[in-house]
Amino acid sequence: MTVAQVGLHSIVYTCTITDLFNPMFCFVMQIDEEVAKLLQLKAKLGGDDGKIQFVLKTPKETLTGKYGEDSKLIYDLKDQGGELLSLRYDLTVPFARYLAMNKITNIKRYHIAKVYRRDNPAMTRGRYREFYQCDFDIAGQYDAMIPDAECLKIVYEILSELDLGDFRIKVNDRRILDGMFAVCGVPDDKFRTICSTVDKLDKMPWEEVKKEMVNEKGLSEEAADQIGEYVSMQGGMDLAERLLQDPKMSQSKQACAGLTDVKLLFSYLQLFQITDKVVFDLSLARGLDYYTGVIYEALLTQAGVAPVVAEAQNGAPGSTEESVSVGSVAGGGRYDGLVGMFDPKGRKVPCVGVSIGIERIFSIMEQKAEACAEKIRTTEVQIMVASAQKNLLEERLRLVTELWNAGIKVQCICIFNPKLLSQLQHCEESGIPLVAILGEQELKDGVVKLRVVATREEVDISRGELVEEIKKRTL
Repeated sequence: MTVAQVGLHSIVYTCTITDLFNPMFCFVMQIDEEVAKLLQLKAKLGGDDGKIQFVLKTPKETLTGKYGEDSKLIYDLKDQGGELLSLRYDLTVPFARYLAMNKITNIKRYHIAKVYRRDNPAMTRGRYREFYQCDFDIAGQYDAMIPDAECLKIVYEILSELDLGDFRIKVNDRRILDGMFAVCGVPDDKFRTICSTVDKLDKMPWEEVKKEMVNEKGLSEEAADQIGEYVSMQGGMDLAERLLQDPKMSQSKQACAGLTDVKLLFSYLQLFQITDKVVFDLSLARGLDYYTGVIYEALLTQAGVAPVVAEAQNGAPGSTEESVSVGSVAGGGRYDGLVGMFDPKGRKVPCVGVSIGIERIFSIMEQKAEACAEKIRTTEVQIMVASAQKNLLEERLRLVTELWNAGIKVQCICIFNPKLLSQLQHCEESGIPLVAILGEQELKDGVVKLRVVATREEVDISRGELVEEIKKRTL
């Protein structure tokens, strides 16, 4: 006797009571139940129309093992399923992962985006927990030090063009640091942690750095003293040549390779005409673990501010200079092994890049403007079209259209009868340099009263000559 009919897809099963106790029948029923579940999942993902809606997630552990002791600054999160996630710490590691995922072996690119640090914010120094960085990177197989020199040239041009004040760019090489640690007696397993301590020399005096090495990191006092002798050295190509002849450093193949590259780098920097701002500084460490070769950091310097710890040209580490550091605004280096960490076959892509701290630069520009009572422009508008009497909205809009058509950046208050004073105040507050004032008399005479906001000078300009006059005064 038939007791049930079970239909799935185009198949219909007719079963009897005895079939319900048949193991094979039960297995077929289980298969059909699983197929039904798969079809439901397929429907959720988008069906057969080709518009499959996958949610791409960053693989776990992407950020771990790349930043050394700075890993404590990574924002760790957990999603609802308990999966360990993190906010983006920098733009370098995601870039390396992108190269590996897409099998890209040659590219130049820049990238501006937000990053996050679980750090103590210092608003006056442009240090935030959420901030923008601008990165420039060169990936690919090139001859030694040519891309590295180009990155330094970019930093030099940016800081010179922004006119932020005097600056210097420190240069070193991780191979030189590792070689220095080795000849000074630092155990191999302490290289990275000692490197992170050396990186604090721009914030702490040498005695405090040495104390951390000895008391917290377990380094011998003799080894720390030898490191102290080296990290006090600064110079240029001459210092690299001198260290190549140093009895200790010359024993390290790593150090010699790094010093040879630094010599080559300075020869290219001479061709780029930027050696006046670049210094070979053995105290520069940069604590991020992914650097493999040349490293660099740009610092703004300013006379007459409260002194902070800096390295003297020929003195002991931790002495102060007349021109003192007011903070790092850019940094970078070579990271030839990072892409290989994300490639399934470990294929490496040589990379070098630099990161510009946009927020810190903005903070310094604002402080500089406030110090000299300079008004900061908040708009690129060249001229405001204003009216001196009521009921002139149509005339204002007509003039605005003429100026827009001529390629002039112009603004008009979106009020039918705005007060002239409020229009002029808006220009002063936002930094709009010129005002074109329309009144009944100006319309009769076929002129526009052009007002210079800064000096309050006013002159009548014929309508036909207005565009040229605006360009002459604002371009």
